[in-house]
Amino acid sequence: MISLYLPGASWCHRLPARLKLILLAVVSMAVFPVQDFWILSALLALTLLAYSSLGKGGLQQVKALRPMGAMLAIIFLLHAVTGDWREGVVTIERLTALILLANLVTITTRMDDMMEAVMPLFAPLSWLGLSPRKPALAVTLVLRFAPVLLSVYSSLREAYQSRSGKRTSWRLMGPFMLQALAMADNVAEALTARGGAEGFGARDTSVLPVRN
Repeated sequence: MISLYLPGASWCHRLPARLKLILLAVVSMAVFPVQDFWILSALLALTLLAYSSLGKGGLQQVKALRPMGAMLAIIFLLHAVTGDWREGVVTIERLTALILLANLVTITTRMDDMMEAVMPLFAPLSWLGLSPRKPALAVTLVLRFAPVLLSVYSSLREAYQSRSGKRTSWRLMGPFMLQALAMADNVAEALTARGGAEGFGARDTSVLPVRN
């Protein structure tokens, strides 16, 4: 299934989807100019605390960050080579906190709620006789697919590491692209079967089937 929704009744689950997306945007814009190590450390600690408040399995969702490990290491090494490793640490803290916050919104928000939250952005399309549901669904799928694709890549990398002993390789891009295309094709079929964006009902919008 294409679904990273973590069922629960935590405070984060109860927050309206629109409010969570707005808060995520505000925090993202506020954090980017911050260069203070302690402020970013506090934000990262609060983010991890939010995960732990989700109950059983909450902290396990932090593993969504694993596929980004290589990239974060490269960023740090680049800063270290240029002689400013402290800035590298700050950059990694910022990226880690923002990725985890985005994932927190994903795992605590049903897909139909997220779709309803972004639909007002496309309301002017109705003046032109166009459906705002279609671009709203597209944006929602992008938000939902990003962590799923990270999870797919992580699985491929772990399988490659177990077979070869190496952490990663450019050869993983081939099977990764094939799986991504297969997922997109299956989701398109599922949407067509439901009548497209207009038939995407509230009862079945939290998950979409994906054939292995």
